[in-house]
Amino acid sequence: MVSTKKRDKSPSATPVPSTEAAQNDGSSVPDAQWEGMQKVLNAIYDYRTDDDFDPSQLFHRLVNKRVIPEYYETIKEPVALSTIKKKISQRAYSNIREFVRDFALIPYNAQVFNRPDSGAFQDALVVKAQLEKQLQGLVDEGIMTKEDAVLPDLGEIPTYEDPPAEEADEEEDESDDEGEEDEDDEDEEGGKKKRRGPRGSSSAKRDGGDDDGKKARGRPPKLLTPMEARILSILKGIRKPKNKEGQLMIRDFDRLPDKATMPEYYLEIKNPMAYDVLKRKVKRKKYKSLEEFMTDVNVMFNNAKEYNTDDSEIFQHAMALQVEAGRLYDIEKAKSDTDFADEEGKIPIPDGILHNGELYKVGDWVHIQNPNDLTKPIPAQIYRTYRSQEGQSMVNVCWYYRPEQTVHRFDKHFLANEVVKTGRYRDHSIEEVEGRCFVMFTTRYFKGRPRGLSPDIEIYVCEARYNEERHQFNKIKTWASCLPDEVRDKDYEMDLFDHPKKMKKFPSPIAYLLKDEQTEDEELPKPTWGAESAPPKIGAVHKRPRGEKDSPPPEPTPPPPPKMPTPPPRQPSQPAPTYQQSPAAQPQPTPRQPSIGARPSYGASHPQSYTQPASASPAPVRPPSVQPSLPPSTPQQVPARPQLQQGHSSYTSQPGQAGMQPTPSAYAPRPPTATGSYRDPPAIETYILPDQANLSIPYEIRERFQRDELGRVLFFTAPPTVPDEPTGSAKAHSVRYLAAKARKEDSLRQKRKALELEKQADERAAKKARVEQAEQASRDVEAMRRRALRELEAQLATSVERELDDGDLARLGEAQRAAERQQLTMLEHEKQRVESRKVQVDSSVFADDWDVRMS
Repeated sequence: MVSTKKRDKSPSATPVPSTEAAQNDGSSVPDAQWEGMQKVLNAIYDYRTDDDFDPSQLFHRLVNKRVIPEYYETIKEPVALSTIKKKISQRAYSNIREFVRDFALIPYNAQVFNRPDSGAFQDALVVKAQLEKQLQGLVDEGIMTKEDAVLPDLGEIPTYEDPPAEEADEEEDESDDEGEEDEDDEDEEGGKKKRRGPRGSSSAKRDGGDDDGKKARGRPPKLLTPMEARILSILKGIRKPKNKEGQLMIRDFDRLPDKATMPEYYLEIKNPMAYDVLKRKVKRKKYKSLEEFMTDVNVMFNNAKEYNTDDSEIFQHAMALQVEAGRLYDIEKAKSDTDFADEEGKIPIPDGILHNGELYKVGDWVHIQNPNDLTKPIPAQIYRTYRSQEGQSMVNVCWYYRPEQTVHRFDKHFLANEVVKTGRYRDHSIEEVEGRCFVMFTTRYFKGRPRGLSPDIEIYVCEARYNEERHQFNKIKTWASCLPDEVRDKDYEMDLFDHPKKMKKFPSPIAYLLKDEQTEDEELPKPTWGAESAPPKIGAVHKRPRGEKDSPPPEPTPPPPPKMPTPPPRQPSQPAPTYQQSPAAQPQPTPRQPSIGARPSYGASHPQSYTQPASASPAPVRPPSVQPSLPPSTPQQVPARPQLQQGHSSYTSQPGQAGMQPTPSAYAPRPPTATGSYRDPPAIETYILPDQANLSIPYEIRERFQRDELGRVLFFTAPPTVPDEPTGSAKAHSVRYLAAKARKEDSLRQKRKALELEKQADERAAKKARVEQAEQASRDVEAMRRRALRELEAQLATSVERELDDGDLARLGEAQRAAERQQLTMLEHEKQRVESRKVQVDSSVFADDWDVRMS
């Protein structure tokens, strides 16, 4: 049996030096080996199992460090298929052995970090097997040597250790298991296994338990369909037979042989099967019928008989167990489905329950009536559908709590419409289901919405489990572990947003419940309960210290930066420099507004400030070849301006200091203007970049903008104005920019129109295909009906001819003709009666009456 204890998270032991930091051009690797590496990578990407499952899906990209940070504490050399793909494209491998080692790290890391009974661990074994197969193919083609194709020894796979007592409940929540099936089976030494006690649950009874008779469980009830019960009975039955030495025969079939020690087994056996594989498929509800399960059982025993000799012990065990499996199959098949009701008389309904025109099945999200607050139904997911002993349709669901129904710190924040998964699995009548809802995992909620979902269905987001005993929130690592086994492998299509939705958290809706006298050392408060068959009426908040698993509240939004002060204009001792500018680029006085591009921040590495010299010469006039659309310009004063550093503070340089020191800035008093009006806008300010930043701009780009006498690009605090317009009228974008913008918008419109037309064409084609298919089906049905009638008439005629002689046939034909004549006579009499009831109008009387009226 595979242990289900928690794996010891010991660091990855890799005695061979890592190739992650290798820097080379790959010139020493032949082209044939590069093509072979790409071939192996593509083969792993394209491989699918018999049920069309992609085992490499989990290894396409590196694990998200923000989602699972502990992965990088355990795994010191994380590698993904994308890593190998990038290194192949960059030719970063100096030899093919480095490629083999990187690829071997993928299944090795998965085995180190995950449990043996987890899906990731099993997928890693499949990827490893396919990797060895592909490398062997390269060896057969002569692309690499046999020694290079051997996967390196990356270290020992750590073993499990018992989880600490305080972590047991959390591990149980994350576990996929709902209990092992063979609780009463005997172990390999023949002793009885210990029967497990009841599972711990965060949904323990409060105040003496539930009075309404509805059980609150930490796990959904173990309710098997008749097919599942039969399969489980056979699976247990073939584990009981023993040989003459008192040892279990099934132990030879517990696991598949190790590929490293017995590679020839997999060359001869094309469809390997073992007892643990059967158990795993049964647990994950992979079998759709009893016969499908028996096919795998026979494959397991036939493989053993095919590979081993007739006189071997394994061959004899396979013969005996195969006969026993057939005997158990006959016994289970003869039982009635009603024999598989549980001790409470519950009969599962695997096809779902029809209620108010909706079919509710396992895995559906529903709203359950909340007796405490009818305006807040309970979001829940269906785990079981069954009929009670009284014949009532029932569902077992897992409750999800709203934030205001939990106990948490007063400063905890929640997403909009967030719910948390609880450990409460409750039985409800189908009449208590109010309708459908939907719960999405936080990693998908911001990307889009489920396709085909009605817009009136409420959608929730979930990112954590809620431990109701300890009032702890544990972030969910794998969403599949929160779903029923029947739907874990299923996914839903989504309509993606044009842009990912921003996820914003809001303060707790019950933070107001915190009392002033509450302290950090007080006991956790208790929620306020109402009806037994409902969540708490309202939760509670506390001020206890934040736990290790409690995420800190989101950082407060920083206040907007203060506006830059407007320094008084400098009074130059000589005429200020002038710039030949066109009206298109000439700045005019406008209200003060900050410019992002005018405030580059370079920190301490650029402490110096560049200012405009007082005796600067006029800037050169822009040649017509560079800006042909710019007309002659007028002189404009460019006041000197020190470079602004990050933090929106003004920097000045004091004598004797090595660099500029920041000083608090304030709005300087506005200098008097020519008109003396305080409403007039401030003078236009000019910014320049440090030399190093300015030179980083390509020359051809700098040539397109206004520059000073040193060739530095000038940045103005306001746009230029249109000539012959009132002062302060800012010019719009240039014609060139507007034309480019119009072309871009037109291109986007055309693309959208083409996509819409293509979509409409596809829809019309699909609709036409559906109509044609329906018409063809109708024609086929009509043809079959006519053919059936002809066959029926022929059979009837043949039967009549066999049973009756010629005289009988003549009499029968005469009787039919007499019946037809009688029918025609009746129809004729009926027609005469109808004609006789009509009113006969005398034309002469009608004419006389008309003449009288006219006179």
